[in-house]
Amino acid sequence: MNQIIDDSSFESIQAKTAARQFFGKVYAFMFGALLITGVIAYQYGTIDFITSHFFAEDARGMLKPTILYYVVLFAPIGVALLMQTMINRFSFGVLFLLFAAYSVLLGFGLSTIFIRFTAASIAGTFFATAGAFGVMAVMGYVTKADLTKFGSLLYMAFIGIFIAGIVNFFMQSEMMGYVISCIGVFVFTGLTAYHMQKLKEYALNAQATEDEKNKMALLGGFTLYVLFINLFLSLLNLFGSRE
Repeated sequence: MNQIIDDSSFESIQAKTAARQFFGKVYAFMFGALLITGVIAYQYGTIDFITSHFFAEDARGMLKPTILYYVVLFAPIGVALLMQTMINRFSFGVLFLLFAAYSVLLGFGLSTIFIRFTAASIAGTFFATAGAFGVMAVMGYVTKADLTKFGSLLYMAFIGIFIAGIVNFFMQSEMMGYVISCIGVFVFTGLTAYHMQKLKEYALNAQATEDEKNKMALLGGFTLYVLFINLFLSLLNLFGSRE
């Protein structure tokens, strides 16, 4: 006997299928970017490469950062802002290229961690980050609570630690860096749950076109990728064993 499915049940099945496809794309973009960043950081994370490309001797024989170092460090901020603000104007292909460029730039930027921390602590922190990130992603997806206000507060905190991080880049205060990392762990894990909830709402939006969903999946993958990297760096600064 054939099972009769009413319209609401059929729509529910369609919505779940669409959500699975959407999140499949989100995680494909995220993991692809993490792979690019990780490979580049590992490949070029050597003393010889970093000292020859990111630093140069001044008149007193002291090493000072080169223009390339500042480009690698700050250009990703511009790329991220461009993606966020121009998502409706840029084509999917352009957004994809910007995402790829961001992951490459960040790979070079993160190459320095391989001369600051031991390989074992980097690997251990990565898996710890993956575990914490996974738990918060699941919580954000399944929770029935509205995280909108929670997310707004976290974004205010994120802006605060972002500004503090830039200031500390020039101050080089170890204590300030420690405080920023402590706050960052809570902010980035919380934002992970918040964004998973928002992505779930968008995945179930039947009114969005295929192009809009592809763009949002890419932007969602980008956002989760950035949160993962920042959570990883916060935990590494707190618990990583230095060379």
